[in-house]
Amino acid sequence: MRLFELLLFLSNIGLFALTVLLTKGRRKIPIFAASGIATLLLIIHGAVEGFRWQLFFVYGLTIIFLAISSYSYFKKSEPPKLPRFMLGSAYAAIAAMLAATAGLLYVFPVSELPEPTGEFKVGTQTFHFVDTNREEIFGETRDGKRELMVQVWYPAQAGTGKYAPFIPDTRILRYMAANYGLPGFTFQHLKYVSAHAYSGAEVSAAQTSYPLILANPGFGSSRFLHTSQAENLASHGYIVAVIDHTYNTFATEFPDGRITTSTTNDLFSPDHDYRTERESRDKLGKVLTDDVAFALDQFELIQSGQMPSRLTGRMDLGRVGVFGHSIGGATAYDASYDPRIAAGIDLDGGLYRLRDREELGKPFLFIQSESNFEKLEMVKNNRVYTDVELKSMGSTREWEDQVTEDKKRELERMREAVGAGGQVLYIDNAEHLNFTDVQFISPIFNMLGVTGKLAPERASSVINAYMLDFFDRYLKNQGGSLMKGPDSRFPEMKFAASLF
Repeated sequence: MRLFELLLFLSNIGLFALTVLLTKGRRKIPIFAASGIATLLLIIHGAVEGFRWQLFFVYGLTIIFLAISSYSYFKKSEPPKLPRFMLGSAYAAIAAMLAATAGLLYVFPVSELPEPTGEFKVGTQTFHFVDTNREEIFGETRDGKRELMVQVWYPAQAGTGKYAPFIPDTRILRYMAANYGLPGFTFQHLKYVSAHAYSGAEVSAAQTSYPLILANPGFGSSRFLHTSQAENLASHGYIVAVIDHTYNTFATEFPDGRITTSTTNDLFSPDHDYRTERESRDKLGKVLTDDVAFALDQFELIQSGQMPSRLTGRMDLGRVGVFGHSIGGATAYDASYDPRIAAGIDLDGGLYRLRDREELGKPFLFIQSESNFEKLEMVKNNRVYTDVELKSMGSTREWEDQVTEDKKRELERMREAVGAGGQVLYIDNAEHLNFTDVQFISPIFNMLGVTGKLAPERASSVINAYMLDFFDRYLKNQGGSLMKGPDSRFPEMKFAASLF
């Protein structure tokens, strides 16, 4: 909770307490003075921090307290006496509004992202890329070229001024809310959340060049939901480019003001059989993989100066990595077949195009949530679901048999990755969205079970440590100690040896 909104909230609790506890003849001046303080805090809060809907009741109470206390003070008389039941009802309503406000402030905080742990300051810049060689197949008109928004975080010279906002385009917040089945105004307070990167800062001169890492959000996600991971890697000397895969994000805003939303969910239907669903996933996956290859093409043009940028000449394109979450993790794996990419990380994502690929032959790291690891372990152990379990899952034996077949292929790919210098890990008490910044937005996601019992700050710290260690080993030829075995500093991170 921000300072002035906390003080404003507490001042209203104080006003309510004075109203209830002081006798009628002794409360005129204290309540008038307290109302004045609350009003001043309201003005400062609005000017410095910005108003937000979660404090609507407190704003209203502040104004009401000020109006009533001013009338009483300046008219030298008390307001008309209310019947006991009406006064009790008013007190109950005020108490309910204060309790509701406390709940809203807890559920929708203006949270802070973790501080990057590296020595570099961080800069950020956003690019708009248009692939003139690919037709857009997911857009509503289906007659345009494939366009991408790509945000880059990089080691920067000491910044000045304000940090860049966490949310690059506040208009997309209503689409984010709709994506989670919430009213459009729900996440508007996120416009007040700051990141730890400076917009448009110069690239740090500490090194002549920095390895490039390409990152991929999951289905219905967004580039800004990987801000803390990108900032942390950039602070340790990496240039990190997070790709908004158009029409696979909940919303993407382009420089001309257009906003695209997710249409790729049209590929999937509960009426499809498993083979059709798999083909749809592979179709989407190919587009996402091609996005990575195209983005890398564009960074090659930037590096050579054909597309002027402050990043020109500052990327080490001989050391390129990739990572992603969910289907973005599968994209990271599939994109790693590109010979320009040296190593990659899949954060809790099932693979696609499993039948189209041979062994990757490169170091690749898989980090699973606890529940995904348990599912893979069940596949490895040839666990057969009972009819009762299938019914509760809303699935069929035929469907689960085909899932098992594909998961066994995934396990083989993981085994091959370990053989090539990679690793397979899982995190105790972490769930699917602990791998994104969603975990910092609201504890409501924990209540829904999409983040686990592990505290968001701790989950982020553990994931960032292992991602950094892996990329340091294969893109900088240093570190790599965390890949060797369990570490007492990170007891939550488990090695999935039982899968092999």
